[in-house]
Amino acid sequence: MQVPVQQPSGGRTPPDVEGIAQALSAPFDAAEVKFKPAVVSGNRALALAYVDARVIQDRLDDVLGVMGWQDSYKVLPDGSVMCRLRLKIGEQWITKVDVGGQSEQPDGGDRTKAAFSDALKRAAVKFGVGRYLYRVPQQWCDYDTHKRQFVRPPTVPTATLPARKKEAAPKPAPTKPKLAAHAMPANGPDLQRRLSDYDARLAAQGVCRPGELVKHVVQAGVKAGFAPDLSAWDGPAIQLAIEETKAFEASRRRPPQKEVA
Repeated sequence: MQVPVQQPSGGRTPPDVEGIAQALSAPFDAAEVKFKPAVVSGNRALALAYVDARVIQDRLDDVLGVMGWQDSYKVLPDGSVMCRLRLKIGEQWITKVDVGGQSEQPDGGDRTKAAFSDALKRAAVKFGVGRYLYRVPQQWCDYDTHKRQFVRPPTVPTATLPARKKEAAPKPAPTKPKLAAHAMPANGPDLQRRLSDYDARLAAQGVCRPGELVKHVVQAGVKAGFAPDLSAWDGPAIQLAIEETKAFEASRRRPPQKEVA
C-alpha cells in the first residue's frame, strides 16, 4: 500500500498525513478479524472482535515500510507491559504509548507474550489502527463452554469490511461464488473457514443475512446426526455441507413466484 505525497510549491515534499492516517485506520479483511468471548452467560457468549499483533505489524509495514516504525517495551512491576510505538511521518518521528495486560493462560510465558501483543495493539489504536473494531456491533453467539469456543464462528458485519474500489465501467452481473475453489474442504477446520468466508460473500451480495448460511448448514448437519461443531466434521458431513450450501443459495437466488389470480 503506497501512500502518495503532496508536492509543495517549493522546498521539501511533506508527507500526505491525511492519506497515511486513512491507510492506517482502514478496515481489515474479514479473514484477519477474529472473535473471542468477552462475557459468557450459560451457553451464550458476547463476541469481541480483534486482530492478532502480526496483522498490526503487517499494516505498519504496508503503510510506512519496515524502516518506518519502531517499537520498544518495558515490563512493569505488576506484570503488565508498556509499549512505545514510534511512526516516521515524513522526517518526523511520532510516539504513542500504552500498556497491555496479561492474559489468563496457565503458562507464565504465554501470559507475558499476551501482554506484549496487547500493548502493541493498544498503542497502534492511538494511531487509528483497528480503532473501528471497538465500534463493531455486539453479537451474542452460541458458545461451547467445554471446548471454550463458539459453536459457529461470528461473522464480520458488512459495513466494517474494506470499501470496494469504484469501477469506471458498469459492473457485470455478480457471479456465484464457489464454496470449493479447487477441491472439497480437506477437513473440518478448512470447511469452517471456507463456509464462513462464503457466508460473508453471499451476505455482501445481499443474498442472505450474515451468518444465515452457516446457521442453516449446522442445523441440517445436526438433524442428520452430525456434531454442531463444524470443525469436527469430515467426509460425509463435509459433503452434506456442500449440498446444503448449494440448496440454500439456490432457494435464495430463485425469483419469487407470481400469484395466479
